Amino acid sequence: MAGVSAGTVDRVLHNRGDVSVASREKVQKVLDEIDYHPNMFAIGLAAKKRYRVLCIIPYYVEHDYWHSVAEGINRAAQELCPFNVSVDFLCYHHADRLSYEKACAKLRKEIVDAVLIAPNFREETISLTSYLEGKKIPYAFVDFNIEDTHALCYIGQDSQTSGYMAAKILMRKYKEGQELILFLNNKKNSPAEIQMQRRMDGFMNFIAQEHENLVVHDVVLNKEDDEANRRTLEDFFAAHPKAVLGAVFNSRVYQVAGYLQETGHHLEGLVGYDLLPKNVEYLKSGEVNYLIGQRPGLQGYCGVKALCDHVVFKRPVTGVKYMPIDILMKENINFYFEFE
Repeated sequence: MAGVSAGTVDRVLHNRGDVSVASREKVQKVLDEIDYHPNMFAIGLAAKKRYRVLCIIPYYVEHDYWHSVAEGINRAAQELCPFNVSVDFLCYHHADRLSYEKACAKLRKEIVDAVLIAPNFREETISLTSYLEGKKIPYAFVDFNIEDTHALCYIGQDSQTSGYMAAKILMRKYKEGQELILFLNNKKNSPAEIQMQRRMDGFMNFIAQEHENLVVHDVVLNKEDDEANRRTLEDFFAAHPKAVLGAVFNSRVYQVAGYLQETGHHLEGLVGYDLLPKNVEYLKSGEVNYLIGQRPGLQGYCGVKALCDHVVFKRPVTGVKYMPIDILMKENINFYFEFE
């Protein structure tokens, strides 16, 4: 159609040079006319090179947040298998600095083409990304973004905005004289909990703007000790009868909701994060009023796909892909699904 050789067309398609301006224009004119797109499936089958993506995420159990991330990664891996892409996991214990360091050290011994990182500790992450940059290995972040690196992209929520939205929806239930509870965890000041800290910053930004004189209480709960949490909650509610609005900034709103259901205590409003089965159960039964979803499965899926778009298919990748801030209530939870 262009009146040139097949070799010339091939050189234009793959931008290999050695083509005159006139010939390139002829080929490009035909490509535009027929709306040409390469058959990536055929290219993948024909390619001899194999690609390996390594994903560093926390260890997970069935139905928890990171299990959803892993399911999204596995879904992407199945789709990319025909293109000679393999996807492997390297797991660490969340908020355990030594475990994270060991995972980062192990990665340096692996042969990989791209890395998906759920970052945990800032200094260790920057050390890892500096190594990857030195080796010219592209990497992407999910769940949390460390801005002053050279990541190919970040896929996750805007943490501060999600915190701001959590406050905005919760305080719709506020009545004059009521007090607010921030349910925090005992590792709230850990460098591994930056995500939670950013959510709380956004939350308190709204409170400062709209409810300047609101009384706010911090209640610190233990991640593992349910009995200690029960005593903490009993003592707190006995001493603060006006504290009837609450917010949880991690995925453990079920700790508070379980206590409420068991004791018959009632809060006017309670907001938390993540669609864990236990959280959804309490949303449906009424102890939790709002859950904010982060689409963890979609984060994992898009993270692997973005890396392969860059490494395998040589496509441009958007630097930041924010997940929607999904606000779930018992009225709409049954209609929610993460993948379209």
